[in-house]
Amino acid sequence: MKPTSDGTTAAESTYVPELHVRNVTVRFGGLAALTDVSFTVKPGTIHALIGPNGAGKSTCFNVVSGLYPVDEGDVRFGPSDLMSTAPHQRVSLGIGRAFQNTALSGHVTVLDNVMLGRHALTRGGFLLAGLRSPRMRKEQQLHLDRVVEICEFLGLGDHLQRPVGQLSYGDQKRVDVARALATEPKLLMLDEPAAGMNDAETSVMAQLISDIRSSLGISVLLVEHDMSLVMSIADHVTVLDFGRGIADGTPSQIRTSPEVIRAYLGGGEGPAVLQEELS
Repeated sequence: MKPTSDGTTAAESTYVPELHVRNVTVRFGGLAALTDVSFTVKPGTIHALIGPNGAGKSTCFNVVSGLYPVDEGDVRFGPSDLMSTAPHQRVSLGIGRAFQNTALSGHVTVLDNVMLGRHALTRGGFLLAGLRSPRMRKEQQLHLDRVVEICEFLGLGDHLQRPVGQLSYGDQKRVDVARALATEPKLLMLDEPAAGMNDAETSVMAQLISDIRSSLGISVLLVEHDMSLVMSIADHVTVLDFGRGIADGTPSQIRTSPEVIRAYLGGGEGPAVLQEELS
């Protein structure tokens, strides 16, 4: 993307806090969905949360984004205590999220869908923007220019005026990412960004995530079942199983972890099969 107004790149000018998840336990009734889970997302890294079905990945994601409360533990984003921060306030702290199932308005254009992400950054909200004062018109134009820039960066520049419902599934997923980026996040949360994609679309998405990190200098926290995507782009991987953290390290460390091998294979086939699964 373009440099900032002071001539520096986004990666140089943006302060990116660490995300600390510490000893988090979440219970639904008598069932523990997460038990004593801890990990840290370092600034400017791609951090993946993986694990078998039912491992607690989505619950952990929902804790960070504020959809689920915790029974024990805490979550901090830099100096900010997220446990005392409402979900909508986390956007202003620099946490943006794209969802597994895109909640886009199919009959609305790409441009208007992504503009919704600017709501939290609009002084006085869109109601005052509708008054069309000179100051608000100028601000709206700045937001519009930024949204166009984000869409072009994600390869959506030719689709700005098309209804989202007319786009391919892969393009719709990119619109959802664009809307999350429109909030100017310092931590971008991606919930299964490659779910439902074919191999070509998955390859495009993997490159896109890498480009976002390298161009903007922000952190990316992702949940993803496609292990080839995870292992090709992640700097760090946290593995959950039955709501507990069983491994935390680099992709190469995760590939050879006995605990991960047991979680994925039940301890039967050994590391060679896991190497193929996670390669």
